[in-house]
Amino acid sequence: MSRRKKLINHTDIPQHQIEAIARCLMPDILAFYESEEGQREFAEWKERREAEKREVKTE
Repeated sequence: MSRRKKLINHTDIPQHQIEAIARCLMPDILAFYESEEGQREFAEWKERREAEKREVKTE
C-alpha cells in the first residue's frame, strides 16, 4: 500500500482557513461528480488523459 504525501501549505493563508473553505466546497464537488453530467465529464477527462499518455509513448 502506498502512502500519501502530506501536503505542505506554502501560502500565507492559515491552514484552518483552507480547511474551512474545503469543508464548504466538498459537498458541492461530491454532488457534481455523483451527477450524470459530472460522471460524463470525468469519463471524457480520463479518455483525453489516456490519449495524451499514448501520444507521449509513441513519440
